[in-house]
Amino acid sequence: MAEKFTKSMARNIYYGGSFFFVLLLFGLTLDTVRQLPKRDHRENITAAVIQGKELWENNNCIGCHSLMGEGAYYAPELANVFDRRGAGNEEAFKAYLNGWINAQPMDIPKRRKMPQFNLTKEETDALAEFLIWASRIDDNNWPPNIEG
Repeated sequence: MAEKFTKSMARNIYYGGSFFFVLLLFGLTLDTVRQLPKRDHRENITAAVIQGKELWENNNCIGCHSLMGEGAYYAPELANVFDRRGAGNEEAFKAYLNGWINAQPMDIPKRRKMPQFNLTKEETDALAEFLIWASRIDDNNWPPNIEG
């Protein structure tokens, strides 16, 4: 190698590096596009799941809870609440969620209080359907502990 670093050497490094990283970006993009159909959960979306998602957004649940790590950390993570409280039984989970939401706010000293949203049983069931759907998404074992 020459003892002097020339302009043409610098240009070759610049163009060679740029070409390499453009190819790398193209390869990673192609891999992502090939992986996405394996992770698609749109076929399981029902009208109840859509209604539950709308309730989740309209009542700003994400302002206190997180879902798959996104949202506030004031209240528990809800991506795995079906696994924690439903034990795989959808009807038991819907009954649990309905009872829990209707019992709010609990007057327990030094405990955070969840507001009363006055949801109907149908709305609570739709919210449960959304949380069940969210629990079935491959989220790479998030959250790291079962209690969220």
